[in-house]
Amino acid sequence: MKLNEIQEPLNLKLVTKVVNTDRVIRGGYASDLLSWVMAHAKEHDVWVTIQSHQNIVAVASLLNLAAIIVAENASIDENTINKAEQENIPIYSTDKSIYEVCGILYNLLSKESG
Repeated sequence: MKLNEIQEPLNLKLVTKVVNTDRVIRGGYASDLLSWVMAHAKEHDVWVTIQSHQNIVAVASLLNLAAIIVAENASIDENTINKAEQENIPIYSTDKSIYEVCGILYNLLSKESG
């Protein structure tokens, strides 16, 4: 499944500009503890969090994550957005809770894998 295919079902708003939304998603990961994400998320995962500072971009870039979804309308700092654009990391925002995002994402990816 590609990023652009999850945008509507998850009510995602693309916050970054000039990023690749054709990226393939292999899975998802949800956590707000950066060190935990670094230890457990996998390449091409979509990361769901309420964190919104620049360090989320560094973690996503390090792990080659497909995208970051900032849930619950958490405010995203302009410096974070700029850094994500430089690193070609899509950041999405949604009003849905982390729980809702993970449930919908899980169902979408499960259908994809059969």
